[in-house]
Amino acid sequence: MPIKAILTDIEGTTSAVSFVFDVLFPYAQKHLPDFLRNRATEPAVATQLEAARRESGEPDADIERVVEILLGWIAADRKATSLKALQGMVWAEGYRAGQLKGHVYPDAVAALRRWHEQGYALYVYSSGSVQAQRLIFGCAEAGDLTPLFSGYFDTSIGHKREVESYAQIAVSIGLPAGEVLFLSDVVEELDAARKAGMHTCGLVREGASLTGHQAVASFDAIDPAGY
Repeated sequence: MPIKAILTDIEGTTSAVSFVFDVLFPYAQKHLPDFLRNRATEPAVATQLEAARRESGEPDADIERVVEILLGWIAADRKATSLKALQGMVWAEGYRAGQLKGHVYPDAVAALRRWHEQGYALYVYSSGSVQAQRLIFGCAEAGDLTPLFSGYFDTSIGHKREVESYAQIAVSIGLPAGEVLFLSDVVEELDAARKAGMHTCGLVREGASLTGHQAVASFDAIDPAGY
């Protein structure tokens, strides 16, 4: 079956890992405490604070304790959906203020534009929230890339190393898994996508190896028609 859709990871794939760890995480760590103190009663924020309390097992934690918990999760790079949502809100303010610009590799920008023009449906699957995904691509250094994408997926559909997550994404896209090409820099994610029936291609920008999968150093080397 020919490829009709391309599903891509962000961190280490379309964008530098250093952007997340050296720019986004420190920004959230610096601005999250005051953001939560000032906006804790807003419904969208309050919902995520309650989710964080449940996940931490501290349902009665006051705002200062929740701040402490969330900062600890940031330091540990914990993939908590509530944390990702709150980080996304903080980043949104940073992007709107012009303090943040999304990093997307030039080769990824060129390929995504080319594939869109060729008629491939493009989707994103990242552990970062959908909001954060839209911000990276919508406020990218290369301009607004969001018109290129047909949809976004985060861990609310399932974790990235679980086969069922990719099966659910294929259902959501409305295509057989065999018509989807998944791009990532993590072998366990590629393994899960392949077991779900997707085609895979690994990105090895830092020279790592991805055992058992075709791997390339740049989006320039990916030809969806070759799968």
